[in-house]
Amino acid sequence: MIANAKGGCGKTTMATNLASYFSRQGEVTALIDYDPQGSSMDWLQARDQHLPKISGVPAFQRHVPSASTRVWSLRVPANTSRVILDTPAGLAGNELSDLIQQADLIVIPVIPSAIDIRAATGFIRDVLLSRAYRINPKPIAVVANRVRKNTLIYAKLERFLNSLQIPFIAALRDTQFYVRASEHGLGLIDFDQQDSKDEKEWQPLLQWLSNTIENIRPKSEKDK
Repeated sequence: MIANAKGGCGKTTMATNLASYFSRQGEVTALIDYDPQGSSMDWLQARDQHLPKISGVPAFQRHVPSASTRVWSLRVPANTSRVILDTPAGLAGNELSDLIQQADLIVIPVIPSAIDIRAATGFIRDVLLSRAYRINPKPIAVVANRVRKNTLIYAKLERFLNSLQIPFIAALRDTQFYVRASEHGLGLIDFDQQDSKDEKEWQPLLQWLSNTIENIRPKSEKDK
């Protein structure tokens, strides 16, 4: 689950890049779009059919009761092994708790601005206090997004994230490669030539995901 109540923090960019990554790894991958803007579904529409397949579910369901958005698991291939939830801005209350209940882990992207730092503080508090999280805590990690590291505001964001009792695992730079990729239904991993800086920046997040997924897998699966 990629989540932050603040809009414009790069949730969809992160969701689509992770979906691309998992599909490239041979995982049967689904991308579930809860954002009424439908940006993840637009990205899938632009994706070349020759690229590794990613199933998409427009779970925002503009014209049907919200209860039906909770049955996405019935609408993806039965052998799906990776599901990415792209969540909307303004996520709070029962909707937040419902999505936390569905998720195995939560990644929170935050961009370096004073407004976003304050918003992230409130959102993280809402997650930790939500009914679903208190009943069944999930692994959480924070990622700094669209960063320019040699700036005062990034230093402030870094101090804030390091002060949390939540892993701050990666900082992703601000680059036009993400814009180019999004326009064509690509993730950075789909480019023939990838920038070594981006590969290095994504590695801690990918490693955290791999380790966390391994730890939460049922024992029966680990024994196979």
